[in-house]
Amino acid sequence: MNTTTLQTWDPATTRARAAATGLWLLMGVVSVLFGLFLVAYAMRMEATDWSPIGMPSQLWLSSGLLLAGGLLLQRSATAAHALRHAQARRLLLAGGVAAMAFLGSQLWAWQSLLDARVVLAGNPAASFFYVLTALHGLHVIGGLVAWSATVQAAVSLPAEPRRLALHITLCARYWHFLFAVWVVLFAALGWLTPEVVRFICGRA
Repeated sequence: MNTTTLQTWDPATTRARAAATGLWLLMGVVSVLFGLFLVAYAMRMEATDWSPIGMPSQLWLSSGLLLAGGLLLQRSATAAHALRHAQARRLLLAGGVAAMAFLGSQLWAWQSLLDARVVLAGNPAASFFYVLTALHGLHVIGGLVAWSATVQAAVSLPAEPRRLALHITLCARYWHFLFAVWVVLFAALGWLTPEVVRFICGRA
């Protein structure tokens, strides 16, 4: 019986399941964090000092770049599973560049608001915008740290295709999650109003 157990136990499969579970737990915790911030945002919206701000046009570019990054990483994972290592590495690098460009476009959006004298203090709507986009940006930076480790794996693990494909797949999954969070944030910051909040809460 022990011999059978040893023969069927696959360390690579065990690591893959542990890594996937860990990522799901991380995404769950991050979802709760952003959910709490959005609840606070909605509650604060009904105060008398609330003044909506216009969304910078750069945010549309940011959305496109984050979507592109996730799609590139997904194609990289597909190529890695098909053992097309050179293509997987190219797509992996392109996905990371798109994520870096996303951060650059976010800074550009911040600068446009600052040029319009929309500052962190004084208007709670502006404060929430800066805090929420900065929090999301920090998670993108964290994703880039994982991405850099995946790039290193693409260089050092060419003889372990299953492990490399796992690295890229998890990286792509996290990027899809970041895009989903971004869509919710963008929608809330741009179109959530006190009237909508009252309707959702049944107080319209």
